[in-house]
Amino acid sequence: MTPLTRLLLISTSTVYGTGYLDHAEQEIRNTMGDARRVIFIPYALADRATYAAKAVSRFESMGFECRSIEGSPDAVRTLGDADAVFVGGGNTFRLLKALHDLGLVEAIRARVQQGMIYMGASAGSNVACPTIRTTNDMPIVEPPTLGALNLFPFQINPHYVDPDPGSTHMGETREERLLQYLEENETPVVGLREGAMLCVSGERIYLRGVNGARIFQRGVIPRDLMPPAELIV
Repeated sequence: MTPLTRLLLISTSTVYGTGYLDHAEQEIRNTMGDARRVIFIPYALADRATYAAKAVSRFESMGFECRSIEGSPDAVRTLGDADAVFVGGGNTFRLLKALHDLGLVEAIRARVQQGMIYMGASAGSNVACPTIRTTNDMPIVEPPTLGALNLFPFQINPHYVDPDPGSTHMGETREERLLQYLEENETPVVGLREGAMLCVSGERIYLRGVNGARIFQRGVIPRDLMPPAELIV
């Protein structure tokens, strides 16, 4: 029997006016349930030690056991002891390259299939998708492929920003860029606004948080979805 898949994919780790993960704390608790051991993955930022200390402190303040995978002599084996993994945000290309370099793409996917909880914010949500083609980040490093963990059936664009009708900027809006993505790719995209998050339980996907999402599908006019709602594409 396949264990129940549990994912929490957050647009951003910090919403303006609040602290780190404050807006997501209740959903983190709901997703974790009785689970207690969290492994934090800090590879999206260069200063991994400082990043890890921040995340470990925050999870411990919520009553969870948390340690960073950074510095582990065997990163893959470290996942074996975890009830959950939390992948922090930063640069998505740097994160994905590190996951590939350390053999963690296949390892994380296998552990989630065995029942490990996956949680991510920003870049951590991007790498849960089939690819990272809808990230907002610059390719500051080159991963071996844009293929990612493929835990979630759609693409995510975190930090989604709606077009500003009063702007004089002549470059593409976020919406235009995502529509260009759909000219070349068929996988739908969820544009997650700040404060929005996706909670996955088995095959059910729920939009939660303090803000909504914009859903992009090839050949369909983009539409808005406000929480609480179930995502059906």
